[in-house]
Amino acid sequence: MCWSAAADMTAGTVITAVGVVCVLRVRRARDLPIAALPLLLGAHQWVEAAVWRSGGGCGPATTAWAVIALPLLPVWVPLGVLLATAPPMSAFRHRRRLGAPAAVGLTTGAYLSYCLATRPARAEIRGHILGYGVNIPWMPLVLAGYLFATLGALLISGDRRLRTLGVVLAAGALACSAMWRLEFASTWCAFAAVASLLVPGWVRRREPASPVT
Repeated sequence: MCWSAAADMTAGTVITAVGVVCVLRVRRARDLPIAALPLLLGAHQWVEAAVWRSGGGCGPATTAWAVIALPLLPVWVPLGVLLATAPPMSAFRHRRRLGAPAAVGLTTGAYLSYCLATRPARAEIRGHILGYGVNIPWMPLVLAGYLFATLGALLISGDRRLRTLGVVLAAGALACSAMWRLEFASTWCAFAAVASLLVPGWVRRREPASPVT
């Protein structure tokens, strides 16, 4: 996906279409944030296609890409997991377990929002890969909070399919970090967009069973 504008547009179109289907099929309002994850990540690939076409730099497309990738996702994912997986009979215990990733995600998202508001995001075309740069103080700590909020929420969700998504994303993070250290953000977001194609299976499992006739 991050190899060219055309690849991003193609992948974004497919993944966004899957997201639309997920949103239309969802039956519980509290499932909407997770069901809409492919929609969000597919649109993110469209934004990256615009970054390619603008030649990188610090333009509006780069800023929009960074806003979705940095402050939005660490808030969206843990809160979506918290809403979607809250069992009615043990809501307090559930919220206490998943409250930590949600709180860390809100804190991380707020800090990253401040960084983006005070420091421009820059994109650089490096062959067939885009590299993004934002001057973020305390980057190792911020990255740890980001990964705990996004991956941690999925891994401790208690839902088998969401745990599978978390495992796939964690494996992808390790692979992208090892192969594209300077382009980690772009490659992992592209990997996450593809991994979100697991969400339709989760939505299908959430659908109420048809009554026996």
